[in-house]
Amino acid sequence: MTRRDEIVAAARSWIGTPYRHQASLRGVGCDCLGLVRGVWREVIGREPESPPPYSPDWAEASADEALLQAALRWFTPVADVSPGDLIAFRWRDGSPAKHLGLATSATTMIHAHDGACVCEAHIGAGWRRRIAGVFAFPGV
Repeated sequence: MTRRDEIVAAARSWIGTPYRHQASLRGVGCDCLGLVRGVWREVIGREPESPPPYSPDWAEASADEALLQAALRWFTPVADVSPGDLIAFRWRDGSPAKHLGLATSATTMIHAHDGACVCEAHIGAGWRRRIAGVFAFPGV
């Protein structure tokens, strides 16, 4: 099994986990960052840093690119979406990135979003125009 396959398998094991802001426990609850943190722990090991407490509107309130800055510290930027990649999204042009997904193919991802559970979804045109960055896990 390749590292990319491990990342996809780990992400799929979170499907059905309820959305819980700031949580990162498979089957119990997570948000989009918690999903990525959980997959990191399973595939890579100990998390390299702990996120500070954050509110659901933290990105709009601070206009800080905290997610992209963290991704650049620990992941490698790549040009195209491949299975196992981290995808960062921004909701509107000019606003900070504030959502994450894990690619399961070039056209699908797993993500956690408010009001639902972790699911696998198509990366359609609406998602594609919101991509703020694509990143490979270390060692991929």
